[in-house]
Amino acid sequence: MARTVRTTALSLALPFALLPAAPAFADSPTPHLDSVEQAVRQVSPGLEGSVWERTSGNRLGASAPGGSDWLLQSPGCWGDASCTDRPGSRRLLDKMREDISKATRSVDISTLAPFPNGAFQDAITAGLKESVRQGNRLQVRVLVGAAPIYHANVIPSSYRDELIAKLGPAAANVTLNVASMTTSKTGFSWNHSKLVVVDGGTVITGGINSWKDDYLDTTHPVNDVDLALTGPAAGSAGRYLDTLWDWTCRNKSSWASVWFASSGGADCMPTLPRPAAPAGGGDVPALAVGGLGVGIRQNDPASAFKPVLPTASDTKCGVGVHDYTNADRDYDTVNPEESALRALVASATGHIEISQQDVHATCPPLPRYDVRLYDTLAAKLAAGVKVRIVVSDPANRGAVGSGGYSQIKSLGEVSDALRGRLTALTGDESASKAAMCQNLQLATARAADAPTWADGKPYAQHHKLVSVDDAAFYIGSKNLYPSWLQDFGYVVESPAAARQLKDSLLTPQWKYSQATAVYDYARGLCQG
Repeated sequence: MARTVRTTALSLALPFALLPAAPAFADSPTPHLDSVEQAVRQVSPGLEGSVWERTSGNRLGASAPGGSDWLLQSPGCWGDASCTDRPGSRRLLDKMREDISKATRSVDISTLAPFPNGAFQDAITAGLKESVRQGNRLQVRVLVGAAPIYHANVIPSSYRDELIAKLGPAAANVTLNVASMTTSKTGFSWNHSKLVVVDGGTVITGGINSWKDDYLDTTHPVNDVDLALTGPAAGSAGRYLDTLWDWTCRNKSSWASVWFASSGGADCMPTLPRPAAPAGGGDVPALAVGGLGVGIRQNDPASAFKPVLPTASDTKCGVGVHDYTNADRDYDTVNPEESALRALVASATGHIEISQQDVHATCPPLPRYDVRLYDTLAAKLAAGVKVRIVVSDPANRGAVGSGGYSQIKSLGEVSDALRGRLTALTGDESASKAAMCQNLQLATARAADAPTWADGKPYAQHHKLVSVDDAAFYIGSKNLYPSWLQDFGYVVESPAAARQLKDSLLTPQWKYSQATAVYDYARGLCQG
């Protein structure tokens, strides 16, 4: 009873704007998607069609109508710490091969360096061979983003030669472009999108990098997720990659920015052939949204966006670089995905599920967190909206550039920052603690009852997932922590798909992860 009274008093004390009112488009069948579209149209109107785009008539890429395996989970062995059977990984590889095998004109692949290898490379090769056997001549692009120094040994010509050798005689019917790119060394910016786009009609995207050593040939695979879509939304992904390749082709003579290789002396291809409006045959609305990071475009001249930028000081960790996330309006205008994710969180009226590698960046040199995102979460907690955050086990933390799958030392870093933003919002530290105790679930990820994989290694999570109200969700490559990369993903509003996401991923994830929780309103667990 005391907690109920306290929650009511807190709600009454808050400004009306912070209460969990219905989204601005409450009468619409897609209120969450409408809110996100409104936000990105305001911040980046000139990037519509190249970096973001809303489409309808899409179909989720399940193997059977109504199926849930459009959600491509790797490894997909919930409840089994030995993870000897990996149905999710098999499905992902089969889907990659299947989509590529149906190509009639073009295949567009994008990932973070290094280049695809192992069974990922085998799936790409098998799909290309099958397409060529059907009489097709293909244009193929493979783009990776490279962190300076760390990926100095990622050589496009070597990958080109390897792929051509694997294709054998089929290579004669494939025109290949391969590139490694870095758009800004000082801005820590390079391609981070993970995409397989075929003929502009099908797309696979999410957080999964095509690396055998992290995902396949290991006894402690990274937990990650992609989605598969068919329809006009795939064309949006293709046009986004055209935007990245346009910059890449224009800079291919600058060895400090781009390393480029092609087959048969082919020119760099800034565009690929694809239909103007691919048929989807479904009823799923989706908003494709990406970002250009730093170095491709300075701003969107068409934008009249005038944000109130945050002034929090606890995002700094000594010496750091310019804070694009919290202190740069022009950066906002060419990275609409950041506004999209904040708007998706803000559209929630009942509950929010966040599943990420981290919500904090490596600080220094990056800022600690996205203040506007944290303020949005604080407002939701204060208003009684339930918030669940699951991040990778801090035991995965590595040095900067080491490839570690965590950037925090403990969950206390997240809860302390949330409490600080709540206190700044409410002006009352006790009210902030109450809001967190009554509405927050915060834990590190587990995939089974055991505290580690069977080999003793901690569970690593690489999701970039936000879900709201069992109605809408984002899956893509964009992290919620400050990171100034080229990223891409989809906001989908479909209660049916959101239920499948909940049943297939969010529910089993919490079943095992709740043992690590430091906050769990459902069990009265409250660190504060």
